Amino acid sequence: MTNNGIVLKLVSKSDYRFLYNLLKERDSRANISHKKMPTYNEHLEFIKSKPYTKWYIVKYGAQKIASIYLTSQNEIGIFIKKTHQNKNLGRIMMSQLIKKNPRERYLANVSPKNKTSENFFKSYGFKFIQKTYELTQN
Repeated sequence: MTNNGIVLKLVSKSDYRFLYNLLKERDSRANISHKKMPTYNEHLEFIKSKPYTKWYIVKYGAQKIASIYLTSQNEIGIFIKKTHQNKNLGRIMMSQLIKKNPRERYLANVSPKNKTSENFFKSYGFKFIQKTYELTQN
């Protein structure tokens, strides 16, 4: 698989606003990491906390089109701008992430409401292993 102009670069300060705008595109019903949109300052604090082992901005030519990360538990997260979804770019991003960060095992936590993401990971060869339940005391 060629890279087709896709390049992964580590997140830097100049990417913070892009990441926030990308976050705003997410469907909150299909999100497992947060229930409400954080403020920009909350978003900055999250980035500064260095939550992922590796966090990349994905560029397609000169355009920033996505974010992909790897956690300390080898969980992969990926989000592609709506304008670039359904163009088979995700497979290239995944291949580059895995090539740059070889592991024995990778995981992906996907909301049961996010069928697109579920189908993407299945098509890449990921196997279903668990259901997770949550109890909140609000």
